[in-house]
Amino acid sequence: MLLMRVKDISRLRAAFPDSDYYVPPEETLRLEAARTTRGMFNLIHHASQFKGDVYLAARDSLHAWALKHRRRIGLGDGETWIAPPEYVILRKLEYLREGGQDKHVRDIRFMLAATKVDRKFLEAEVTRLGLHAQWRNCETGDR
Repeated sequence: MLLMRVKDISRLRAAFPDSDYYVPPEETLRLEAARTTRGMFNLIHHASQFKGDVYLAARDSLHAWALKHRRRIGLGDGETWIAPPEYVILRKLEYLREGGQDKHVRDIRFMLAATKVDRKFLEAEVTRLGLHAQWRNCETGDR
């Protein structure tokens, strides 16, 4: 998750040079940064093909929670902050509700198997956001 304004786009592009990373065109970044909710884009490292989903912070309670609960991880010779898995799972459940893509189910199942998550928080947010059907699909394997 990233707190980014339109004026920050040049700094983002400098941090992820085109020679090493796929970064969306500046026009796309401007459109995503201007959104009041749910801005998102991907960064892809050319050599490893590692893809990062970048969710732009908005002014809602889930984003506020996610910024407060972000996680620091090692990355190469340095460190970076990442969104908590609960946040990513909830956003993927929303995308699943809207588009129904199987990749979100697979991603969520992998995250649940590989990462410790706060199930109580997840279930409360699933209720608040009306994501019960999508959550059940990810937990039970029904699709």
